[in-house]
Amino acid sequence: MSDTTSNRMWGGRFAAGPDAIMEAINASIGFDKRMAAQDIAGSRAHAAMLAATGILSDSDAEAIREGLLTVLSEIEGGTFQFSTALEDIHMNVEARLKEVIGAPAGRLHTGRSRNDQVATDFRLWVRDQLDAAEGGLQALMQALLAQAEVGADWVMPGFTHLQTAQPVTWGHHMMAYVEMFGRDLSRVRDARVRMNESPLGAAALAGTGFPIDRHMTAQALGFDRPMANSLDAVSARDFALEFLSVASISAMHLSRFAEELVIWSSAQFRFVTLSDRFSTGSSIMPQKKNPDAAELIRAKIGRIFGANVALMMVMKGLPLAYSKDMQEDKEQVFDAADNWMLALAAMEGMVRDMTANVAVLEKAAAHGFSTATDLADWLVRETGLPFRDAHHVTGSLVALAEKKGCDLPDLTLDEMQAVHGRIDASVYDVLGVHNSVRSRTSYGGTAPARVREQVAAWKERLA
Repeated sequence: MSDTTSNRMWGGRFAAGPDAIMEAINASIGFDKRMAAQDIAGSRAHAAMLAATGILSDSDAEAIREGLLTVLSEIEGGTFQFSTALEDIHMNVEARLKEVIGAPAGRLHTGRSRNDQVATDFRLWVRDQLDAAEGGLQALMQALLAQAEVGADWVMPGFTHLQTAQPVTWGHHMMAYVEMFGRDLSRVRDARVRMNESPLGAAALAGTGFPIDRHMTAQALGFDRPMANSLDAVSARDFALEFLSVASISAMHLSRFAEELVIWSSAQFRFVTLSDRFSTGSSIMPQKKNPDAAELIRAKIGRIFGANVALMMVMKGLPLAYSKDMQEDKEQVFDAADNWMLALAAMEGMVRDMTANVAVLEKAAAHGFSTATDLADWLVRETGLPFRDAHHVTGSLVALAEKKGCDLPDLTLDEMQAVHGRIDASVYDVLGVHNSVRSRTSYGGTAPARVREQVAAWKERLA
């Protein structure tokens, strides 16, 4: 496409076309062509509204509709020739539409501006990504629910400070992530409701004198309503920032789980075995099986966080209404969306394929005096000791076991009674890890019965 053609699109504003540097910094077609389907959908809705309000003839509207479908088929078929001289997806589509149908193409832009056009396209694109994220989160949660259900009785160590704290069940640990990703799911849905308003028809910043029907175009594009202020309509990018914020929080949850999978699959832990589909070998060490998918999820999250900060920085100093700075919004969101969707899919695959090493988990659960709290609770219940005194007695017993190189259940009754005389043989009922988890029956606790209740509740919510 020549500079002369580019100048014609601008209506003669410039005497000469931009040089190569200006063209390179000004053009966005390299990335905003991803919004082609949304741009054409917006234009079709706009053309139909112009005809319905009498601003455009039915014949011109029909020519535009057919022409836009032709352009869309060319783009989807990979035959469309994008031009950096035409800057962006909007001008590329409009120029090609003119080549296809001639003069009626010039009437399509009546009553709108590229400012409201790009705001509409971008909202439609982000809305589609929120819908995709909803599906990805639900699939991951279903995979976690399957793990929780099968392992509701499996015992593993629970940690604080990455130190053994108390026994928990595998199902309880999986359900913790179901809760986290469930909140991510609710944030996705909340964000979608909040951003589902149409900027189309706000024009450059002040609305238009043409008798357009913004409610009609909003309805045609699946928006709940048109945005109520034309300045805000073309200025707002908080919908994109909210998308990035939601993505960042969800990505943080993904990264925490990825970190656990890296630890759990190590030779030192051996809590889980990841499938070969989500692991790689070493080029030099034949014994290695590396959790590369988990590590890459952990790393890619930084790109999502970075996109969130970058767009905040772009927007923080901009006066109303539109500034060219806002062209920098899309690459950040596109990259974050790609990496979030990929991380969700990879995590779902790992969770579905991973195998818990049940015997290793149970053995680890019994180490590190993990039932010390159960002993303290038993002393409170059975002997009437204040908890702080029970805590002190238990600490003394832990010190004795540590000195002997054994665990609490391995201490004899005589050794325990030497520390506190009211301890009897029934104490051993609470010192086993299975007894420990079964006793944690409070709402939200790790007892298998509670886990199964939560699995059933979430299955119903996701059905």
